[in-house]
Amino acid sequence: MIKGVLFDLDGTLLDRDSSVKKFIHDQYDRLHLHVGHIPKDEYVARFIELDQRGYVWKDKVYQQLIKEYGITGMKWEELLEDYLNDFKFHCVPFPNLTEMLEQLKNHNLTLGMITNGRGQFQLDNIKALGIEPYFDRIFISEWEGMKKPDPTLFRHALNTLNVQANESVFVGDHPGNDVRAARDVGMRVIWKEDRFWSHADADATVNDLSEIPLLIKELILAQ
Repeated sequence: MIKGVLFDLDGTLLDRDSSVKKFIHDQYDRLHLHVGHIPKDEYVARFIELDQRGYVWKDKVYQQLIKEYGITGMKWEELLEDYLNDFKFHCVPFPNLTEMLEQLKNHNLTLGMITNGRGQFQLDNIKALGIEPYFDRIFISEWEGMKKPDPTLFRHALNTLNVQANESVFVGDHPGNDVRAARDVGMRVIWKEDRFWSHADADATVNDLSEIPLLIKELILAQ
């Protein structure tokens, strides 16, 4: 019987690519006095390139931007602080996010989230999406002291939520950190399709979050 559904955050529930673009456009406009000598499109494109879809922390990104473009009047620490404080105001959810979570909660499923990242930063983004109340527990790598794809993190989450691996489904976008890692601990896996990756060895694939409740229902009926 399926009793629990666990989710990744970035690229699964949060449209991080759109959020980053929205944020960096706004940062350029707000800090135009310091970065205005750089063409806006170039600043945005270079930030996105250096960010590598979130796998490079922003201290290194801003240090490189200052070095390359000779940004003066602001230290990289101040640019990083601006990112930490302001990104939450630019969070873009994938379509049908709250409706999907609402349907799952209405079926009395235990909901959890496992996400890599800085603790307060990720929690601020989750709150900005308005989805924190739907989750029985949220596990953020910094606060848990371990990160995906460490199987210990997945087992810890399952134990805390009091669901067995074979009673749960994980939904994520990364073929390794999410899909393979969850399968390795015995969970069913739904891949939230991402154009950046060509394939993931999941039990099912979705393009839209609205497809998830039906897939979960089919898994329950198949038991």
